[in-house]
Amino acid sequence: MSPTPSSAHRTPVEPRLSGSDRFFELLDQSLRTLWARPQAERQAPAPEQADGELSDTERKTSAALMRVNHVGEVCAQALYTAQAFTTRDEKLRQHLRRAAQEETDHLAWTEDRVHALGGRTSLLNPLWYGGALAIGLVAGRLGDRTSLGFVIETEHQVEQHLNSHLARLPAQDQSSRAIVRQMRDDEIAHADAAQAAGGIPLPAPVRWLMKTAAKVMTTTAHRI
Repeated sequence: MSPTPSSAHRTPVEPRLSGSDRFFELLDQSLRTLWARPQAERQAPAPEQADGELSDTERKTSAALMRVNHVGEVCAQALYTAQAFTTRDEKLRQHLRRAAQEETDHLAWTEDRVHALGGRTSLLNPLWYGGALAIGLVAGRLGDRTSLGFVIETEHQVEQHLNSHLARLPAQDQSSRAIVRQMRDDEIAHADAAQAAGGIPLPAPVRWLMKTAAKVMTTTAHRI
């Protein structure tokens, strides 16, 4: 999740949107995330070698792990949408919107991979989205530096989570592993960008609560 511009993504600042415009933007993005097919700007990462034959058990394992990753991207959309809604910094809002599009790549890749493995996305996606949206609204109201600190902590936790999935995915499932590796690299870059933009560390109790909430989500999404 990268809220700061790279040299390749510098764009003119758009006129400030009214409160009602920002609300309808939030509503539109929410409906698109939950009910529309995501459109990736980048192609899914190609595996370095062809997939091997997966047993039924291995296929189910991969599908469940990629479903969890898809839930994480649903939550990322909610967080960015909420933070873009609350910030008063128009430049930051534009870059949060851009970051949401980058995360849309991940959303599309994971959804396609889940289906390719014969699985389904989580039945509780509206619940996950609503919870993450509420958290993002609270973080955004605490100020941009705290909001960016939330991005940093979230991305560090996501990085650890994706590393654990690389250890658990079947070795033969090269397609899923390529997607997860690229997602991990993107999230590391997003955390670095938020740090450079002035994000501040979150208190230890907040970090613990985030880890606990993430554990509940990933454990549930693995099955439902």
